[in-house]
Amino acid sequence: MDTIKTGMPLLARHEGEWVGEYIHVDANNVELDRHASHLQCNFQDDATYPYYQINTYTWPDGRREEIHFPATYKDKQIWWDTERIFGRAWEIDDKTVVLTWTRKDSPGTYLYEMIQLSDDGNDRGRTWHWFEEDKLVKRTCIKERRVK
Repeated sequence: MDTIKTGMPLLARHEGEWVGEYIHVDANNVELDRHASHLQCNFQDDATYPYYQINTYTWPDGRREEIHFPATYKDKQIWWDTERIFGRAWEIDDKTVVLTWTRKDSPGTYLYEMIQLSDDGNDRGRTWHWFEEDKLVKRTCIKERRVK
């Protein structure tokens, strides 16, 4: 039986807690937003949601947002279908995970994300490309460091 950790060994290396910063820029690279992040990437003994991620964002003005992302696993991919997003992730090589998803609150919008994990497993870089009606409208750059 293919389990999530054997089927997605790179994703398994992302297990733990990550802190970093999200920087959102428009299609012309003008900064739109910047905020701190704390992500918890968990694997659990739950057949329905073997992967569970909690993202906490904090802005300099004190605003805070916490989002839960339970994911299912099938065919060497994890799948999300939450109130906020519908999408999936898969590994493309020994360093890179790719995600694609849609925002349920924004019809016509879709995103692609690429995550690279360092060889020592303690640093990762992530980029998002936001499309609306097939036009690039925004990018997000994320630099993270494992803290746990």
